[in-house]
Amino acid sequence: MTAVRATAGRPRVLAVRAALAGLVALLLGACAQVVPGTAVPDAAVSAPPGLEVFYGQDLAWGPCAPFAATEEDRQIYADPGLQCARLQVPLDYAQPQGRTASIAVLRHAAPRSPERIGSLVINPGGPGASGIQTAAYLATSLTPTEVGRRFDVVGFDPRGVGESEPTIRCLEGPERDADRRDDDTDASPTGVAQTEAEEQQTVGLCTQRTGGDVLANVGTRDVARDMDVLRAALGDPQLTYLGYSYGTRIGSTYAEQFPRNVRAMVLDGALDPDQDPTAELIEQGRGFQGAFDAFARDCTSRPNCPLGQDPAQTTRAYQDLTRPLISRPLPLPDGRVLSYSDAQQGTINALYVEAYWPRLVRALNDLRAGQGSSLMTLSDEYYERNPGGTYASSQDAFEAIRCVDDPRVTDPAQSLARARAYNEVAPFLDSGRGVSSARDSCAFWPVPPTSQPHIPQVADLSARPLVVSTTGDPATPYQAGVELARALNGALLTKVGDEHTAVFQNSRCVDDIATRYLVDGTLPPPDATCPAT
Repeated sequence: MTAVRATAGRPRVLAVRAALAGLVALLLGACAQVVPGTAVPDAAVSAPPGLEVFYGQDLAWGPCAPFAATEEDRQIYADPGLQCARLQVPLDYAQPQGRTASIAVLRHAAPRSPERIGSLVINPGGPGASGIQTAAYLATSLTPTEVGRRFDVVGFDPRGVGESEPTIRCLEGPERDADRRDDDTDASPTGVAQTEAEEQQTVGLCTQRTGGDVLANVGTRDVARDMDVLRAALGDPQLTYLGYSYGTRIGSTYAEQFPRNVRAMVLDGALDPDQDPTAELIEQGRGFQGAFDAFARDCTSRPNCPLGQDPAQTTRAYQDLTRPLISRPLPLPDGRVLSYSDAQQGTINALYVEAYWPRLVRALNDLRAGQGSSLMTLSDEYYERNPGGTYASSQDAFEAIRCVDDPRVTDPAQSLARARAYNEVAPFLDSGRGVSSARDSCAFWPVPPTSQPHIPQVADLSARPLVVSTTGDPATPYQAGVELARALNGALLTKVGDEHTAVFQNSRCVDDIATRYLVDGTLPPPDATCPAT
């Protein structure tokens, strides 16, 4: 729809899969235990008034097969070492006796042992990414490690997301395909009106298919409350948490709401909690340009680079390759077309993970030869399009959660200024057709925001978080991690590199530090830095 999309952390699941590809493994266990010497305040084990029935529920663990949405999921979830359950929470915490939501939960249990500490709860980001998928994949690499031996690895699909119910639904498969084909680069008054009409139509479909009461209660404020119910249902007196990308916002929100309930918290690929969403988007654009430049430098050092051999000309070369798609989308063998929007999104997808750079080289070489399937596959992966033409709910959830988490841009002049600033910092994504003042879907959202950017108030936080920030992260700039660590009085670990997030993704230095912190609370020294892998 709008040319400028906020995409912070969206394909987190993809990045985890790229780092951890393989089958999920073994083991069962139970029996909660707190690290010796850890003080457990009364507030950590008592339910807020009116929520006793939710905090006291027992999770009925069973096979994960019913939670599988794709054939890939079915293969992974068939592992007997995985268990799944549903957690019941109030849809509206102001009315706990009213409608409920059902949260999908997956765990890979640690061995039965006196060394077992409790649960490590994981969120992969997005917003809109599936936590149960990520936990299933992450457990693969953690099983033989100290973390895997001492923690149950637990993932959950936040309310409205994935296999949780009710699920946010806006566009059906053919409608999403049409949205991706649509040209929104026309900056004329007619083009702006058309784009905004499409945005309003999508908002109407979201409201009709999801329900206003659901849309009003899918924000991070409520996800953090759900996570405390989950903590209690898991039998953990305090929460041990690993949040990637947008998952850092869930973590910081939880720390503010339940400061005495935090045992340990790793926040990787941070969002600055106090940053204006427009500034956040522009900084993200700057990050993607930096990632593109890093990719381009690597590409031009090799033969047959589709961007040529001069690093100074790679942005122009990319524009020359992709801009013709605006007026002439490229027909594909499956009957679809590669649009300009899909070419951009496929490129962005590959920039999240350095391991995907060779795929991007091949895709751009194919595009140069008049073939668009490889680039379309990268875009399909971003949007989580299934082979049959259906989609995961992630993109719908991303829009809905973003629109209740952040202030809206309703002034066309501000929208125009934002788009202009984005083009300036990310010229490789500039269509060359001028800057549109079209407002995005949040300007027309039917329910008010439930959160505002602010510095979390965490004076009583029971454990200092570990914040991990990567110097060349394309989606969540390094400085955001610096600011989050400062806001939470946390320890900052700097990772040198160009990828989005780092914990348990092939950096022994990062993993050793994260493990010591999760197991026994040891934080790294000031100015701790891990080299590029």
